[in-house]
Amino acid sequence: MRQIARRNFVAGAAGAAGTVAAVVASPASAAVGVVAGETTTAAVLPDDGRADPAGRSRDALRRELRGMWVATVENIDWPSKPGLSASAQRAELIAYLDEAVDRRLNAVMLQVRPAADALWPSPHEPWSKCLTGVQGKDPGWDPLGTAVEEAHSRGLELHAWFNPYRVANHTDPSRLAATHPARLHPDWVVPYGGKLYYNPGLPEVRSFVQDAMLDAVRRYDIDAVHWDDYFYPYPVAGQSFADGAAYKKYGAGFADKAAWRRDNIDQLVKETAERIKAAKPAVRFGISPFGVWRNASTDPNGSRTAAGVQTYDDLYADTRGWIKKGWIDYICPQLYWNIGFAAADYAVLLPWWNDVVRGTGVDLFIGEALYKAGDPAQPEAWQNPAELSRHIDFAAGYDQARGHVYFSGKSVTADRIGAMSRVVADHYRARVRPPG
Repeated sequence: MRQIARRNFVAGAAGAAGTVAAVVASPASAAVGVVAGETTTAAVLPDDGRADPAGRSRDALRRELRGMWVATVENIDWPSKPGLSASAQRAELIAYLDEAVDRRLNAVMLQVRPAADALWPSPHEPWSKCLTGVQGKDPGWDPLGTAVEEAHSRGLELHAWFNPYRVANHTDPSRLAATHPARLHPDWVVPYGGKLYYNPGLPEVRSFVQDAMLDAVRRYDIDAVHWDDYFYPYPVAGQSFADGAAYKKYGAGFADKAAWRRDNIDQLVKETAERIKAAKPAVRFGISPFGVWRNASTDPNGSRTAAGVQTYDDLYADTRGWIKKGWIDYICPQLYWNIGFAAADYAVLLPWWNDVVRGTGVDLFIGEALYKAGDPAQPEAWQNPAELSRHIDFAAGYDQARGHVYFSGKSVTADRIGAMSRVVADHYRARVRPPG
């Protein structure tokens, strides 16, 4: 899957960037690089969530998440291509971790279950084809175990990034490893939009995908379980997800199929959260959804956006509800639009998420579209190397925003127009600790 296909869904019909919003908070970069021994008294923050960065406690500024995603599906970031030797794969992985340190980041979200397969010796699923080019072939080393050890030795958190339901980026089960659960249980699988997915409506599927992910939790000293934006698949025009039989069997008592689908995902989130805490209470559970829960035109609790995708309605993912119910430890919405973008304005969405998490105990981190910086296909704002730095400035004015995560590793290293370097120079003058 290409990078753009994964992360760059169109926000709405208004394709042109709007005027860049003028409501940008004062920079907090001068206070970010404080040394560990300094302390000060925390300021009282205004009720509207806006904060004076100069008045925030230095402890609060010091403890922020600075992360990057490293995607393995279709070798987006790592390994650079399938079939490299174990030593070459390891060297490339280490290079990403070293890059994170050089950029003064403190967390790496490594994709370890990209498509119902594994980057560790799983008893449940085959080795990922991104390693050797052949699904199920032992690469001769343990990527996840190595990543955890090497990240921790560098003072980095390692968030193990899983995709619960994606099986393959094609619809031919015969291309899967012979022992793949999707081949052993063909009734679990639904083809849709040119891809294969596990059916979220089957209780046995929900149990299995949890078992597969929890194996990594029990086996490794990971810092967090991390999910991205795929629950039910993104809608494809003219196609329907063929889960009618499961709905007929399990959907009694629900108002409609949409309510039943949302309950399926709710159960997955709630059960996974409970099982993580039972296995290892210190491991956090975070989700990085598409940035719009619902538009205000659909729901008065929604954001003042005109997004073409709403997670509640299209992915059956009640991201706001999971926060309010306290099922997750952090939310990292993908706010992949510039300040002033008409359909989904960064300067509108961040305050909305800030209000949603207030008082819940759920940390708010912001997913940032570094890959858009310098892409000529993107709006004019993304041709400015300062756009992402302005995001960090803006977020500093909101008391619940506790860090940023950049998509993705390849864009961090290439830094096409220097946007990442600008963020580091303006805001990451010293390494800091992530929130505890």
